[in-house]
Amino acid sequence: MVAINPSAAAVDVNRNSLTVIDNRTGKVFNIPITNNSVPATAFKAMKTDNSEGRDEDESTRGIRVYDPSYQNTAVCRSSISYIDGDNGILRYRGYPIEELAEKSSFLEVAYLLIYGELPNKLQFDQFEHEVLHHTFVHTNASQLMKSFNYDAHPMGMFVSGIAALSTFHPEANPALVGSDLYTRDDRIMNKQIFRLLGKAPTIAAMSYRHRIGRRFNHPVENLGYAGNFLQMMDRLTESNYVPHPKLTKALDILFILHADHEINCSTAAMRHVSSSLVDPYSAVSSAAASLYGNLHGGANAAVIKMLEEIGTVDRVPDFIERVKAKETKLFGFGHRIYKSYDPRSKIIKKVAYEVFEICGREELIDVAVALEEASLKDDYFIKRRLYPNVDFFSGLIYKAMGFPTDFFPVLFAIPRVAGWLAHWREGLHDSSQKIWRPRQLYVGEGERVYVNMDDRADRTADGKQAKPLMETIRHQYNKRRAIANYDGKSKL
Repeated sequence: MVAINPSAAAVDVNRNSLTVIDNRTGKVFNIPITNNSVPATAFKAMKTDNSEGRDEDESTRGIRVYDPSYQNTAVCRSSISYIDGDNGILRYRGYPIEELAEKSSFLEVAYLLIYGELPNKLQFDQFEHEVLHHTFVHTNASQLMKSFNYDAHPMGMFVSGIAALSTFHPEANPALVGSDLYTRDDRIMNKQIFRLLGKAPTIAAMSYRHRIGRRFNHPVENLGYAGNFLQMMDRLTESNYVPHPKLTKALDILFILHADHEINCSTAAMRHVSSSLVDPYSAVSSAAASLYGNLHGGANAAVIKMLEEIGTVDRVPDFIERVKAKETKLFGFGHRIYKSYDPRSKIIKKVAYEVFEICGREELIDVAVALEEASLKDDYFIKRRLYPNVDFFSGLIYKAMGFPTDFFPVLFAIPRVAGWLAHWREGLHDSSQKIWRPRQLYVGEGERVYVNMDDRADRTADGKQAKPLMETIRHQYNKRRAIANYDGKSKL
């Protein structure tokens, strides 16, 4: 882009503005700058005729801002979390993540994220009571969780279980009782917050127990949030079962670190879906489905797989060279936002060693440390500012605690429910927010005339026979069936 120095007369007297010259028309536009941002809708005023370009470019409707994957687009105003990626800073409502991890509890942090301030004793006691009294799910919801295939992925079960909760609370569905349900009565909103925070660990524990073929455990109130979750996962027939307090604390810290992280992929999904005023259970389910992806919630499982493939410390140098040659991928390093050390990674590394003292040293930690040290000394990684992120050590902790790798995304989803609900609540109270409807740049064909199928060419422009566009994999039940003959047998 070429910088243009317009005449003084064209410049807005307000320094907090952006002056744009549309070279197609010669018009000057002064756009206000607020919080170091400009409104994208201001560019709609920059119109021209269609003498250049196509009708589909819609030049008469103003300029659109093209930003694939939202690399530099702010879609909302938020007061929930702040990230300084260059300096490795993460704050919840202004509080450094390091202080919260050291001094707070997950439920206290959840209250902070959702309601904006740290609770006093009375507020926290009420909040904790409500959340822990909303941990039971309907019997039919339990039956649903039992109906999945024996090898169903726990995250798929979690997504489905959360979505199903909406059908058990029709009074909380705006589609049934009015679109202004949550803006007219905060008590109804609070009820769903308690339910989702309380039931998320229950649904998660059910997905784990089903996978290993054991009956579901009922929630208990006296063990706290993380302790109750561990009890639901691990208790057999013991009475007064109490998880190890240090493991409970470690999991609570991990929950704090994963509770929110600005407008990441799943949180954007939460805001996008909830902008339609759908019920929060469906919105949380959609956010969890986004978290299910390997590039988001599945990243720490990929780290474990990578470390297992490296195997031993002496193979780290060779792995580093293969990464630099782009022969393999490096997981757990780098971040879309952080260009410095992920502050959560430093805390998790400390927690990891505390867990190892209880559960035994995870053998892959030596490989992880060697990989971390080698990368931090290598110019290739230094120039690209690739530092360990939150996924690098969290997977090692979960593995040391005995969680299977396919359960890692569920452990990520449980605390992130708090962040999703915070953004849901904030979005509903933001009068500037409408239903999300991104625009596109249409680059397809212009208007075309319909051609009947019999008249369509079956050969390409160079005269070759056109190939089918669709290919798929077809599975036979067995070889006997494949060679059998019967009426209507497909030639495919």
